[in-house]
Amino acid sequence: MTRVSAGDLLWWVILPYLSLTIFVVGHVWRWRYDQFGWTSRSTQMQERRLLRWGGPLFHYGTFAAILGHALGILVPSAWTGTLGVSEEVYHRFASGAGMVAAVLVIAGVVVLAGRRLLVPRVRATTDAVDYVALVLLLVGILTGVLPTLLSLVNAHDYRATVAPWFRGLFIGRPDVEAITAAPLVYQVHVTVVWVLFAVWPFSRLVHAWSVPVWYLWRPFIVYRSRRAVRPDEPGTSGRRWRRIGAPY
Repeated sequence: MTRVSAGDLLWWVILPYLSLTIFVVGHVWRWRYDQFGWTSRSTQMQERRLLRWGGPLFHYGTFAAILGHALGILVPSAWTGTLGVSEEVYHRFASGAGMVAAVLVIAGVVVLAGRRLLVPRVRATTDAVDYVALVLLLVGILTGVLPTLLSLVNAHDYRATVAPWFRGLFIGRPDVEAITAAPLVYQVHVTVVWVLFAVWPFSRLVHAWSVPVWYLWRPFIVYRSRRAVRPDEPGTSGRRWRRIGAPY
């Protein structure tokens, strides 16, 4: 068994657990002491045209990317093999779906980042922590897309390196040797994601946990016309003028 260095232990064990702790405790603190700030601080009033395009592209692309990560990292290759999905088929599907999600995410980020940096009214509402989160998102996305592009030429089986290490974090046995065997671009990608998790509770990204799921079962909203309508004359609606206090 290879001896794990102190640097590897710090980078691949302590950093993930520290980031997860900050992620959880930070959200609890933010909810208790800054509920009024628990918002995306929408800039729709400052600019709408670019937001109308960039927002859906980024969010739908992100949802697809998260789903792909969950399938590739959390689901062991033995499970998909049991279902009859070979590694070659999985690789082709993951590469194709990953490219589609990557195009959507990159297009959305370019539009939203350009909007935030180039539109003065939107830039004025941006805090320092928002810029930090934006840079981390950009680096995380680029380092996540690059392996997808490289996989078209020389595929790396991240399900044998990154995935075992990541799953091991949640059972207290992270496989440090596995993650250190992964290419550098994968190591940079997961490191940036952990740092982003630590920054998340203190940025506007907290609005991700305020999705109005209850909209799915809320009652229908009744819209009434604003057109002025002449009131009924006394006696035409079945009601008569009555003395005050008289029973109906």
